[in-house]
Amino acid sequence: MRNFEIFWTRFTSPGHFKNFLTGLQNTAEIAVFGFVIGLVLGCILSTILILPKKNLIVTILKRIIDVYVAIFRGTPMVVQLLLFHFALFSSVLIPPVAEASLIFGLNSAAYMTEIIRGGINSVDKGQLEAGRSVGLSFTTTMFRIVIPQAIKNVIPTLGNELISLLKETSVLSFIALLDLTKAFRNIAESTYEFFVPYIALAVVYLVMVIILTVIIKLIERRLRKSEKK
Repeated sequence: MRNFEIFWTRFTSPGHFKNFLTGLQNTAEIAVFGFVIGLVLGCILSTILILPKKNLIVTILKRIIDVYVAIFRGTPMVVQLLLFHFALFSSVLIPPVAEASLIFGLNSAAYMTEIIRGGINSVDKGQLEAGRSVGLSFTTTMFRIVIPQAIKNVIPTLGNELISLLKETSVLSFIALLDLTKAFRNIAESTYEFFVPYIALAVVYLVMVIILTVIIKLIERRLRKSEKK
């Protein structure tokens, strides 16, 4: 009980509570922006992957995408974060949140590419043929007809990817960015009592994941209702 009182006293102090709010904001922004970047890039890359191999350029692009996906899916998120921050972006002036969002977005895009490609493959091929038959270009047909249906089919998987991104933001402290983990670690280090702060950190992440899960289920339910109408 005393440990909780010590934690609560530090947590509600102006400095630590401000750090908590900043860390919460940074965590949420990076997870959401990283997800959006990954989704947009994933749509583009997955579209290229399903292009017919009619010329050398398409074949080369497919090989590059395969290597990109293999690298980002095959290496830990924290290694990618450290490599980009200390090696590639070390001499580039970019806001920390924007930098982290870009790195998380590139990582997410590797997973999104495969997720969306699977969703595209689940769409009836007649949809693409119908779009082309009325004079739409391949790109227009994909982004206006096929990909919206593909995304609808993989909403649960996309939701899992967003949740994974949210939890992976716990490594942001490796590049000295204030996130939720860093905010609670500062409290723990100031009191030399680690159990309660880290339990509180786990509860905050759990609440955020539960909220996201509820939102995703509501979106799924609304999409199912729209299909029945």
